[in-house]
Amino acid sequence: MVDQNLEKKILELKNKYPRKESALMPALMLAQKANSNYLSEEDIEKVSAIIGVPPGKSYGVTTYYSMYNVLGKVGKYHLQVDTNIPATLMGALEIVKHLEKRLGIKAGETTPDGLFTLSTVECLGSCGTCPVIQVNDTYYENMTPEKVDQLLESLKKGVYPERAVEYNYGTACNVLLKNRGAKDATSIATYQANGGYKALDKALKMEPQAIIDEVKNAGIRGRGGAGFPAGVKWGFLAKNTGKPVYLVCNADEGEPGTFKDRQIMEYDPHLLVEGMAISARALGAKLAFIYIRGEFGWIADILEKAIAEAKADGKLADLDIIVHRGAGAYVCGEETALIESIEGKRGQPRMKPPFPAVEGLYGCPTIVNNVETLASVPFVVEHGADAFKKWGRENNYGFKLFGVSGAVNKPGVYEYPMGVSFKELIAAAGGYKGKVKAAIVGGLSTPILKVEELETLKMDYTSCEEHGTALGSGGVMVIGEEFSIPEIALRTIQFYAHESCGKCAPCAQGSHTVVLILKKLLAGHGEPKDLEILERIVNTINVVGSTLCPTGQAYAAPVKAMVEKFRGEFEALIK
Repeated sequence: MVDQNLEKKILELKNKYPRKESALMPALMLAQKANSNYLSEEDIEKVSAIIGVPPGKSYGVTTYYSMYNVLGKVGKYHLQVDTNIPATLMGALEIVKHLEKRLGIKAGETTPDGLFTLSTVECLGSCGTCPVIQVNDTYYENMTPEKVDQLLESLKKGVYPERAVEYNYGTACNVLLKNRGAKDATSIATYQANGGYKALDKALKMEPQAIIDEVKNAGIRGRGGAGFPAGVKWGFLAKNTGKPVYLVCNADEGEPGTFKDRQIMEYDPHLLVEGMAISARALGAKLAFIYIRGEFGWIADILEKAIAEAKADGKLADLDIIVHRGAGAYVCGEETALIESIEGKRGQPRMKPPFPAVEGLYGCPTIVNNVETLASVPFVVEHGADAFKKWGRENNYGFKLFGVSGAVNKPGVYEYPMGVSFKELIAAAGGYKGKVKAAIVGGLSTPILKVEELETLKMDYTSCEEHGTALGSGGVMVIGEEFSIPEIALRTIQFYAHESCGKCAPCAQGSHTVVLILKKLLAGHGEPKDLEILERIVNTINVVGSTLCPTGQAYAAPVKAMVEKFRGEFEALIK
């Protein structure tokens, strides 16, 4: 039920945004949490009335995003197990089986006493600490059967165990992970004691164009996956339109294998806040947004606290930053879908042009940058473009966070110069664990490489392209010899079929067709024509422009590479 106290909170949300519709998604989530993790029709209609939008719009939103529970009540404790590729490589399926045995139910069911609901879900952004179980809003990572038993016993007593995360990390550059491990690392006091906000002080004395020029000269390429030069993107911003300018930080981080941005937000939030403050000055933005994936609720709280600290300390005198929580949709990592989501709509990509720099959020000039990109700006401004370019090589400058998961001894996040050899990166992650067959090096949307291809690979845009793959987000997944590539291909396409926004047929229907073909092959019913059809689909879709946004290529490219490089494994399934 939406009581007076909750209505007051929703009205406060409504007044925070330039347009009331933007408060719809967070308001619906507040209502769901207040109603034992369930969103009833009555709640949806009440929230709609408070926000001032038609109920049909609210129903459209709740049925689009995966985090809204509208189909039926879940148990008091909703146990959601990540079973995507990194999780599977690190034992998640065994955790699911153990939970099913202990609870006496299958995934998708609720215990008769209504205490537990068990679900398998897509990537939770915890690739380096899998297996992970999300219990309502709380993550429990590095899970083992023994830890699962302890968790269940504690929950039965009504107690959430304290989160204890053992996270491997390392830095060879000491920039983005400089404060990682420091006492009270999330506080403004610690950040300033280690030199934080000096770059902002310098930027406030610079002309906005001078900041843009420095970022452009540094050659920093967007760290979200596309690798487009940030300074060039800033230069596209429409001038003298009479409209406000918005800066949006893309913190959705939903691609399997990718868990680097979380390190910055969770352990050094002021680095992102400072980067956004400098960038907003350069762009002339007075209001900025951090669009963070909804599952990272506790990290959103950390960011809001850091913003409040910076505001109280006078660091954000001319800037407001709103932390906007998503609700579960991978496609919202695409900038126009993200903008639609902030506007309180289903997160479906827009046609381009116009591009966001000309007509973005609320129809105004908007720049969307990734967390790691914005967090790199303070170094560039404080030390200069030349200092940034001392790392890496032409067209591949700077420092970079790499998330390493799968068959390694120390899965985690490692900061290295662009162009570090794959061998050196794996050595930092403790070396291979067992015999290795292949690796995906840029997140799930990038083509797989055989183990022998990794010998000469350097982790930058150029070398990855030369090796027939892409650096992407730098999410490395190492695949052990024991895993079947056709099964990896199926799990890959199941993710994209689940996450397709449904707006264009090649992506939506194409992905589901590939799922059916791979299931047929793995069930032992495959025919030669099945492999031909599969290849025809992925070859057709793996062409820029075949789908509205890059999601089509995001599934076509990796599946295509798996079939081509491990064709024998697929042909062995045909009888």
